[in-house]
Amino acid sequence: MIFAAVAPVLTILVAFPLLFVVLQAIFPDIARGIFANPFSRFVETLFDKHLIAWTLNTLMLGGSVVLVASLVAVPLGILRGLFRVPFAGLWDVVFLVPFTIPPYIAALGWIMALQPRGYLEQITGVNFGGFLFSFWGVVFVMTLNVFPVVYFAVSRMVSSIGGRYLEAARVAGCPPMRSFWRITLPLTTPAIAASLLLVFAMSIEEFGTPAALAARSGFLVLVTGIEQRLSDYPIDLPGASLLSVILVVIAMAAFVLQHRIVSRRDFQTVSGKPGANRAAELGVWRIPVVLFFAIIGFLGAVMPILSVVLTASTRTISGGLAADNFSTENFAEIFANSGGAMEALGTSLSLGLGAAVITGILGTMTAYVVVRQRTVSSRILDFLTLMPNTIPGVVVAVGLILAWNQPWLPVTPYNTIGVLVLAYCCLLLPYPVRYANAALRQVSVSLEDAARVAGAGGIKVFFRILMPLIFPSILAAMLLVFAVAARELVATILLAPIGTKTVALFIWRQFEQGSVGMGMAMSVMAIAITMTIPVAVAIWARKQGRLF
Repeated sequence: MIFAAVAPVLTILVAFPLLFVVLQAIFPDIARGIFANPFSRFVETLFDKHLIAWTLNTLMLGGSVVLVASLVAVPLGILRGLFRVPFAGLWDVVFLVPFTIPPYIAALGWIMALQPRGYLEQITGVNFGGFLFSFWGVVFVMTLNVFPVVYFAVSRMVSSIGGRYLEAARVAGCPPMRSFWRITLPLTTPAIAASLLLVFAMSIEEFGTPAALAARSGFLVLVTGIEQRLSDYPIDLPGASLLSVILVVIAMAAFVLQHRIVSRRDFQTVSGKPGANRAAELGVWRIPVVLFFAIIGFLGAVMPILSVVLTASTRTISGGLAADNFSTENFAEIFANSGGAMEALGTSLSLGLGAAVITGILGTMTAYVVVRQRTVSSRILDFLTLMPNTIPGVVVAVGLILAWNQPWLPVTPYNTIGVLVLAYCCLLLPYPVRYANAALRQVSVSLEDAARVAGAGGIKVFFRILMPLIFPSILAAMLLVFAVAARELVATILLAPIGTKTVALFIWRQFEQGSVGMGMAMSVMAIAITMTIPVAVAIWARKQGRLF
């Protein structure tokens, strides 16, 4: 029954626009409704002299971000899940901050801080401009943007496993380190593999950071190549679609690898009523662990926000950190609703909340089908939910335009606010699916069987047995969806109806008009407001003793 409800929705939400991306790659004139000259652009695009370099650069960038993110976030997540880390709730909130900062804003913040004559050089005399505008500079900034994906997945998984297995192993005479390597780490594999897959997909489809930092050193990737084909005249939709297909192939290879890792072993740990999780004490490692969390929190959240706030609080960029250059004029303009600023905030928050609720429900139902049925059709659903995360948002937006502009459609959401909801749900659905998938893999089927033997129906089993166990993971994913959707830029630029104002559009237009200070002031407002709901939920969940 759940499959019958989910399959049509995913087909309309994901398969329909992506089908038109593929058709566009095959039929160059499909935008005009002409199915002629199939594959006529393949040879020209595939033998482009830049294609191999762009592909290798994409692989190198995605692999490097995954490597650095795993070195940073996996230890953080394990420490958070196993031990009583001081200020644990604070670190969770701090590590959510990178998701509230649009990547292009974070990159600009780092530029303002580290470039020659940047804030860091003005304060300390140190200039890291050479490092920032290099390959490893791009990896550094992108890792700080995406590491929370791994941190939250691993910490929640380790916390749900709890220390009881380690205690049992120690009672049986097993040393602590051996218990960790033989019990905790293998059981955490689904969360690590799933989150690193998301990090890889996010890295190869990210446009803002490579465009802002790497382009200056001539390091181009497939996404920047797609943007060139969509922005340079004449617009090359077939070429952009072909490059997108190459990106999908790369991401699918990662998906297959992750699936083989996860499917090799059984990771079920919840076979009865879960006991209370008793975190261990850090002992002499208390201060080093706090310093580790503090350094990552400062680099990931404080540093870029501080740079954004400084830019928003100054009259001119050239005036620097001089006392007479500080002003609240930019914030006053925002509160005065200059340019429809407050309207943009309201629209973005509504769209983010709507996308979080829809993807949370749809992602949970899809993950249930994928984990419990394990059939060919369920794997197709899993494939559909992964695909949007492997395609640049600009191409998904083009697919939505092509799909929903067909003259034979009786009803279309195009040119309404509904197409933005479709775009956000399509792009962000992988978050709830991956998180719910990892959580469901830990819940034994025997719990559902026992409930059915006791007379409970399928719906009652789902809501009374499964949902309470997997709800923390789903809620964490919905918070991520809300934070990302509320500041999404690329798809919004292409799909927003005339007259619609969102935060991302407002900031983008301020930069286009040269009002960097006001754009940064809006960024500060957006970051502060989008953090309010996650913090409120975290406080509520902490009081309930169910999350964080």
